[in-house]
Amino acid sequence: MGYLKTAVLLAAMTALFLAVGYMLGGQGGMVIAFMVALAMNAFAYWNSDKIVLRMYGAREVDARSAPEFYHIVEDLARRAGLPMPRVYIIDTPQPNAFATGRNPENAAVAATTGLLNILNREEVAGVMAHELAHVRNRDTLIMTITATIAGAISMLANFALFLGNNRNNPLGIVGSILIMILAPLAAALVQMAISRSREYEADRIGAEICGQPLWLASALAKLHQASERIVNERAEENPATAHLFIVNPLHGQRMDNLFSTHPSMQNRIDRLYEMAAQSPGGSSGTGSSPYRSRASSPRSSGRSGVPNSGKSSGKSSGRGGPWS
Repeated sequence: MGYLKTAVLLAAMTALFLAVGYMLGGQGGMVIAFMVALAMNAFAYWNSDKIVLRMYGAREVDARSAPEFYHIVEDLARRAGLPMPRVYIIDTPQPNAFATGRNPENAAVAATTGLLNILNREEVAGVMAHELAHVRNRDTLIMTITATIAGAISMLANFALFLGNNRNNPLGIVGSILIMILAPLAAALVQMAISRSREYEADRIGAEICGQPLWLASALAKLHQASERIVNERAEENPATAHLFIVNPLHGQRMDNLFSTHPSMQNRIDRLYEMAAQSPGGSSGTGSSPYRSRASSPRSSGRSGVPNSGKSSGKSSGRGGPWS
């Protein structure tokens, strides 16, 4: 159902693009704007991973510098049937994570130090499984396509007064002004709807990859609460990247859900609990998984009972953890 909704929304955005072109009446201007937008987004597609990782000051880690975190991602990638992505840590107190890269062979996943400090091992596994689901679903490609079309619509709208042929526009100059205002807004709304749809799908597939829906549900609850209290300065400076993160990193997310790049957190958590209830292990979400601690449960919100976490009662054990 998630893929069908995405396809419908992509078709709607394409139809909107064609409608704007028709209203303006000039095919030449439409083609030029589309080609410029395509070139811009093609550059972003091939270089987006490098750009966003540099933007957030991400540092790459390996099995030696962050053994526990790296091996969690490695195990999850193996379970998902994916090539091992590059692994990064971002030094910021706001707990969050994202995936980037144009395809599974050139993917990267990143988590913040804030996330690694407040989540236990199982919850980290749930979050990274969600990010690997984005990689497997090629959501980066989908969002690049929507960005290309949305960019073309915005360019056409900006050129409306200069390239528009008012003979094809029943409202004349008023119609051109309406196109300038409404077309980019409509394109942004469709783009946000696609982003929300892909988040639901990544939650579902991520829960299947790690085998424990409640781990991700517990992580999302913690991340949502913390992200509302802790500001991510770089995300606030670059709001166009907000859709990349597992939870909205911006403090303006109290807007109407229509304008959000992320679904309602309560809806996401409710869906994961429904998945857990329907799984063979029942509502407890129990089942086979290499990340499950013998002394902890998926509903646990603390770090107690998590082996080799490197943390205990807020004090470091002296052993390097995944965020060392």
